[in-house]
Amino acid sequence: MSTREASSADDPVIESIDQLILPMIGGEKPPADWRIGTEHEKLVYKHSDKRAPSYDEPCGIRDLLKGLEQFGWSPVEEGGKVIALKGADGAVSLEPAGQLELSGAPLENLHQTCAETGRHLAQVKEVGERCGVGYLGLGMWPDKTRAELPIMPKGRYDIMLRHMPRVGSMGLDMMLRTCTIQVNLDYQSEADMVKKFRVGLALQPLATALFANSPFTEGKPNGFLSYRSHIWSDTDPARTGMLPFVFEDGFGYERWAQYMLDVPMYFVFRDGRYIDAAGLSFRDFLDGKLSVLPGERPTQSDWWDHLSTAFPEVRLKSFLEMRGADGGPWSRICALPAFWVGLLYDQTALDAAWDLVKHWTMEEREALRTAAPKLALDSPVPGGHTLRDIGREALKIAHGGLASRARLNAAGDNETGYLDTLDEIVASGKVPAQRLLDAYFGEWNGDISRVYEQSF
Repeated sequence: MSTREASSADDPVIESIDQLILPMIGGEKPPADWRIGTEHEKLVYKHSDKRAPSYDEPCGIRDLLKGLEQFGWSPVEEGGKVIALKGADGAVSLEPAGQLELSGAPLENLHQTCAETGRHLAQVKEVGERCGVGYLGLGMWPDKTRAELPIMPKGRYDIMLRHMPRVGSMGLDMMLRTCTIQVNLDYQSEADMVKKFRVGLALQPLATALFANSPFTEGKPNGFLSYRSHIWSDTDPARTGMLPFVFEDGFGYERWAQYMLDVPMYFVFRDGRYIDAAGLSFRDFLDGKLSVLPGERPTQSDWWDHLSTAFPEVRLKSFLEMRGADGGPWSRICALPAFWVGLLYDQTALDAAWDLVKHWTMEEREALRTAAPKLALDSPVPGGHTLRDIGREALKIAHGGLASRARLNAAGDNETGYLDTLDEIVASGKVPAQRLLDAYFGEWNGDISRVYEQSF
């Protein structure tokens, strides 16, 4: 989640609904300027006892952040505490229970993306080795209860932690126990955004299946392959889901803005602190009727903040965010942007991907979204096929899209190699979570502590 640093007196006040679509219009770019922004989160644990470290303890989360400053990262503070870092490779930030996130810089090609990920992992591992800390690339804590996890000192998280139990049974699990890989992608026009949004939303269950990597809860199999994805089914229905209106005629920037106006607020940031506005209406804010700031109207930054508080499977700000994948190791951190860039950044590939899914009804899309966390590639799809069949077709399209881009590294290789790990998953029919379960019931003999052998 984004980190605010300061309020600005120069921040324009929103005077009309028309201003609400300016971030989306401002995101339009010609294809030559399209970039790739990859985000990934990691679970942090102490080698000695596999405990999740607190923020303040020696060699805890604060000291990890401070240790990363040696690599040129600059600290970002809130309330006198370092809660994020900024640098040439983007930003390092904290999720609510200390999950460490890299929000990568906008980069031109996947070779740069994978190099960025490699640099970051080398840095955190170097600091972690000094502190006796390791990192797990999974979609969810495999063995921790909520009560065993620390809380990071970020004001927006305090508000969300109070609010989540009011609107769903698993929102606290989402905040405290999960990790994801995401990719942020550009569009050139409103029509291009709409088509990419529809393809991304329809195929998000495929990404959930391919990257499914969260089969354990509190030390035992939980009956799902992506429990992280299942958690979103009862987190907060007002800000999650498959968004049927995206597939309706007339969808575009204005319709997205109207949807966001109906998403309840979390907070307003003023003078370095977060004011609790959980459950209140941004429409009231526009009218100067927000109860926590009576008579005050929102600024453009308030709207930007609000755009970051919806959590559907695909999200629009000034770019599109693909949000369906569990956390995983380096190869899959590279594979997720490769998958979506291959499908969405070449027009022939985008058209073919849309042809793959355009005939699905909303009921069929919802059914697939419900099935994928449990059945992964075995999920049934319309026409008597499975998600594995769709995966074969989608990967073929993605290969073509990446080959057409012809972005070469120094050795002359294009970007298609980053799909290799996904090709293997589809060929075998076995997603990462199924391999973990095989190990759990096999060589691990039910010993969940062996999962830490999967560390970065």
